[in-house]
Amino acid sequence: MGDAFIRHIELLGYEKRFFPSQHYVYMFLVKWNDLSEKLIYRRFTEIYEFHKVLKEMFPIESGDINMEKRIIPHLPAPKWFDGQRSTESRQGTLAEYCYALVNLPHKISRCQHVVSFFAVRHDDTSPVTDSQIRKPEVFILPKDAKKTLTDITGPIVLQTYRAIADYEKSSTSEMALQAGDMVDVVEKSESGWWFCQMKDKRGWVPAAYLEPMDGPDESEEQEPNYAGEQYIVQKSYTAVEEDELSLKEGDVIEVIHKLLDGWWVIRKDETTGYYPSMYLQKAGESNTSVKNQLRNQSAPPRRSTIRNVKSIHKQGRKQISQETYRRNSKKYIQSRRNMKDKFQNKANVIIEKNEQEENKPKAQPAVPPRPSKDLILNRCTESTRRKVL
Repeated sequence: MGDAFIRHIELLGYEKRFFPSQHYVYMFLVKWNDLSEKLIYRRFTEIYEFHKVLKEMFPIESGDINMEKRIIPHLPAPKWFDGQRSTESRQGTLAEYCYALVNLPHKISRCQHVVSFFAVRHDDTSPVTDSQIRKPEVFILPKDAKKTLTDITGPIVLQTYRAIADYEKSSTSEMALQAGDMVDVVEKSESGWWFCQMKDKRGWVPAAYLEPMDGPDESEEQEPNYAGEQYIVQKSYTAVEEDELSLKEGDVIEVIHKLLDGWWVIRKDETTGYYPSMYLQKAGESNTSVKNQLRNQSAPPRRSTIRNVKSIHKQGRKQISQETYRRNSKKYIQSRRNMKDKFQNKANVIIEKNEQEENKPKAQPAVPPRPSKDLILNRCTESTRRKVL
């Protein structure tokens, strides 16, 4: 196999660190020619020094001899004091720089200087920290900003979760966990698969295996909506647990509770139960390639099926019983029927009233009395008075 080289460099965001003093480091996901992906951290001052040496190594391509021949991208110098605002606003420029760098001719993009700088260091996998100092704050580059690199919006702070049991991955896109592992959640998908990172590892993890550090309750979960949202089943599923529903492709159902672990409570006629959200599509929505890929995966495991669960919280997550779902759902259906009957009866009464009013004979206007002779002589014209006389 040939020498190692970089296929792609993706800026993920930045970290605010507090040891040995407050400073900021950018997070890069470096994809290598052997298909490995490594997470590295670099200060902007380091990146700028790397950039200066690269220009010295390739004076023609850097435009030192003739500016028209410059192909090495520009990079602004660091400010006298780099705070969070400048660190954040510089992300678009830095992302564009990395993209251009990898696409330079091979003599530059694959030179030892570039390969060495973006290679994993010891402090990338084991950063120097102090337990007495605050934990680093992580800010992820928003999805929209990755599409439009010049338009950087506010950062997203990653949440830390803890694994409640061991998890063995079943595909290369997943990440294995051991009970007690601490992971940062990069993306929470409605499918119940969350994209997480732990040191230099990244991958999809079932949300059921994770619990938040600050408490067992998931504040992001919506309250039940017994009015229901109409969804269409895109993939058949046969129930394994008693509280699950078996449905066929094309069935129309109503979602009454969206849960973060990817198992939603749905209603089919008057029956309620759990169903994998990744196999559902909102009525009127069109298919996307991402959704189609998700439906080819298996449904994530449910919390109730995980063995040897060890939570750090005294109380478990507050869960609504299936009986409560059924009871409240039936109440809502009944109230909806009663309301419908009430409006129907009211509409029938209005129709009957209208029909009765239409069938009634219309009142004829009264004939005015004929004016007296004296009134005509006093108020009418000469021609009218002549007719009376």
